[in-house]
Amino acid sequence: MADESSMSEQKGTQASGRGRETLRVVIEALILALFIRTFLYQPFDIPSGSMIPTLLIGDYLFVEKFAYGYSRYSFPFAPKLFSGRILAKPPERGDVVVFIPPRDSSTDYIKRVIGLPGDQIQMIHGTLYINGEAVKKEKIKDFVMRDPSGYERHVARYRETLPNGVSYSVIDLVPEGEAVADNTSVYKVPPGHYFMMGDNRDDSMDSRFPEVGYVPFENLIGRAEIVFFSLHQHARFWQFWNWPTDARWSRILLWID
Repeated sequence: MADESSMSEQKGTQASGRGRETLRVVIEALILALFIRTFLYQPFDIPSGSMIPTLLIGDYLFVEKFAYGYSRYSFPFAPKLFSGRILAKPPERGDVVVFIPPRDSSTDYIKRVIGLPGDQIQMIHGTLYINGEAVKKEKIKDFVMRDPSGYERHVARYRETLPNGVSYSVIDLVPEGEAVADNTSVYKVPPGHYFMMGDNRDDSMDSRFPEVGYVPFENLIGRAEIVFFSLHQHARFWQFWNWPTDARWSRILLWID
């Protein structure tokens, strides 16, 4: 009986040891994941079409958190621990950036940096002007949009090239010059702020509108780097059994221009 009791105690000790080891591994993994999400890379998904054709509804991407240094918006719940940025590095014109708009601290936006501090930005008949000069814009193959029923809509697509050489595609849903924000006054970007625009120029709530306005440097979260997964617009991420047909395989591991 003594031997059986000893063996039972030994098994209980081993099981307890395995349980503590499993708990330790889980805690370490959670701490590592929190560190990566806070300081290195944070996953985001694209819920709207404001960045079509660069980013599509259903894209999942990683945002580089350290690209511009860190502000309070780099951390969960944006605690007011400090103001400004630590290890600050300004964004470049053409970067695709995730940020918090100054008038809506509960929502993450993703747009392209068009205007730098001190720039003058204007739209004239659907053409972008930076500091009085028209941005190079050339017509390329139409972008094809499909609804859930399979209906195809061909949309005018252009390639813009910014003064620093960054080139990307934009789409024009409404005939050039007829959309609300195709003709604007001159926007003068204040010091320490940036002017953001979506690549879907006729369907983007961006710095052209007072709801977003000029974005303070402090409000930048990070630079969008890579699409790591993508599902068709009406697919559900948790329905993994449908991934073989719902995934956009050509967009997985796609670097963001």
